[in-house]
Amino acid sequence: MSIGYKISDLQKEQGLSRDALGKKVGTSGSVIGRYEREKITPSIGVAAKITDALDISLDYLTGATSTIVKYKKMLYRLELLQKVSKKERDSILHVMDDFLQTAQLTTLNKN
Repeated sequence: MSIGYKISDLQKEQGLSRDALGKKVGTSGSVIGRYEREKITPSIGVAAKITDALDISLDYLTGATSTIVKYKKMLYRLELLQKVSKKERDSILHVMDDFLQTAQLTTLNKN
């Protein structure tokens, strides 16, 4: 998936117009449109502003990682998780696994 497609897709997913995203980034909606159509490529600085505006990681936008961290809050949590002891991390992940399993079962039962 290209940078332009990701910008367009995320902008629509978040209900932002090109003008609104442009305003958050400090540019115009027409420039955002040119990024989306891949007529131009944002500089690293502008790409960082786009990721801030869309609450995603730069790695996700550029495709630099095979692990998709779409939401910066998740990346922040992963960073915190790396800073705790192995015992604490294992406990947190165990609780998280339980919650995720329950959520998956609930979702399956609704369908």
